[in-house]
Amino acid sequence: MGFIISIIFFSLILSLFLYKVKTGEFAKWAKIFRIFTLVFSISLFTYWFIKKSSIGIVRNSVSLQVINKLPQPLDFYVINVNNLDKSGTFETKHIGNVRPEYYRIEHLKMTKSDQYWIVGYLGKKNMVYFSQHAVPNKNMDQIVEVQNYIIQSEKLAEQAKKHVETYNFENMQTGIWVTLCFLLIFLNVSLMLRKKGL
Repeated sequence: MGFIISIIFFSLILSLFLYKVKTGEFAKWAKIFRIFTLVFSISLFTYWFIKKSSIGIVRNSVSLQVINKLPQPLDFYVINVNNLDKSGTFETKHIGNVRPEYYRIEHLKMTKSDQYWIVGYLGKKNMVYFSQHAVPNKNMDQIVEVQNYIIQSEKLAEQAKKHVETYNFENMQTGIWVTLCFLLIFLNVSLMLRKKGL
């Protein structure tokens, strides 16, 4: 998604410059390019936001319910360990900030994995919970009750911390790119309406 957003960003910048092309044979193609860029950008971001806001239910997924039994709210992440193929990748998801005696549900695609990690933060950088969970039966939903401040494995916890930091950094970068794209979309739409005398 980051590559597509960067292409949209530079296309929108080019559209701003093409606003100055008002005469000649190239003016028609410039206008078509600007309209296409705007329609494509708005459509893509609309689809992206709808997809982000919808419930992440995946076919053949395992439902994970994380219940916070601790007296303080914790910010939870789940890391899906894809260790059943040669990729050896990690998929990090932010479950959210869970208050005491509340829960959150996440859906994990376990086709390439047989385990996941749960990470809990008190504040932004203070990891107070880490647990590793095996999934022997992928037809059974998972329920995890967080009852203690515990780090099951210091080595894996350090690895999980790096994955969470990378995940948050990438989300921050994406947020900046999307904000800049929205600003450029607004400027392009304003110029196009102004050109039409609206």
